Amino acid sequence: MKTILGLIASPRTLGNCELIVKEISNHITEKHELQLLRLQDFNIKPCRGCYTCLFRSKKCVIDDDYSQVLTAIVNADALIIAVPTYCLGANATLKMFFDRCVASYSYANQLWNKPCVSIGIAGINGMEGSTRLDLEKFTSLMLFDNKATEILYSALPGEVFMNEKNLKKAASLGRALFGERLQDNGPACPICGGKSFRFLGGDRVKCLLCSQTGYISMESGSPVFDITKEYGIFTSREEAQNHYLLLKDKRTEYRVKRELLNQIIQHYLDRGNWIKP
Repeated sequence: MKTILGLIASPRTLGNCELIVKEISNHITEKHELQLLRLQDFNIKPCRGCYTCLFRSKKCVIDDDYSQVLTAIVNADALIIAVPTYCLGANATLKMFFDRCVASYSYANQLWNKPCVSIGIAGINGMEGSTRLDLEKFTSLMLFDNKATEILYSALPGEVFMNEKNLKKAASLGRALFGERLQDNGPACPICGGKSFRFLGGDRVKCLLCSQTGYISMESGSPVFDITKEYGIFTSREEAQNHYLLLKDKRTEYRVKRELLNQIIQHYLDRGNWIKP
C-alpha cells in the first residue's frame, strides 16, 4: 500500500486546501493511506545560512520540528501539496520550510523524482501572484517529479467545490500522481518547463524558475522561448549533486578568505542603531 502525504500550508482547518487534498486522494487508483501534515502545526524556524548541515551531522542544527516534517516527506511514496495565496504569493510557511532545503540534500536519493502534484488556492480570480512559481520552486528544489501544478480560485471554506471545473481538475490530479504527467501546451521554458519570466529588455528574457536566460519571439501569435542551458540545479540527479558540492566549496572558500572578509565586515560593525524587541 502506498503512503501519500498531503502537505498543507494553510492555517485553516477544513479550508479549501485541506478539502482539495482529500478530494484528489479520492481519485488515486492505487491503494494508499493518506497522511496529512499541516505546516502551521510545526515549529519551523528561519534558516541561519550556516551550512553546518552540509558537513558535521548532515542534518540541520536548529532545534525545531524541521526534521520531523522532512522525515514524513522522505517516508512518503508521493505528495499532494496545497497552499493558499497570501498577499500575491504562497503562504509564508511553505517558503519558511523550503528555505531550509539544503538540509534535505543528504536525502537526495530518497527525494529524487518522488511524484507529487501541487495546488495553489487564490481567493480572487487572477490574483494568485507568484503562487504557481512558489510551488514550482518548492517542488524543484526538493527534487520532486511534479506531475502538475494547478491554480484554483475560491475564498470561502468549501467554495472550491462549487465550481465543477475544480472537481474535474482534482480528479485529473489524482489520476496523474502515479500516471502520466498532465500536459500543458502553453508557452514555457524549454529547459525546466517554468512559466514565469523576467523581461530584460529587447527580446531577452530570464526564466524565474531555472534562472537561465535567452530570447523570446512570436510565432503564429504565440510567444516562443529560445533559452540555452548554461548551468543547472535540479533538472538531473547529477546537477543536484553538483549543487550540493558547490555549496560545500563555498564554506571552504569562506575559511580561506575569512581574514579578508572579516576586515570588510568590521568596517560596518558600528553603523546604524538597532531596534530590538
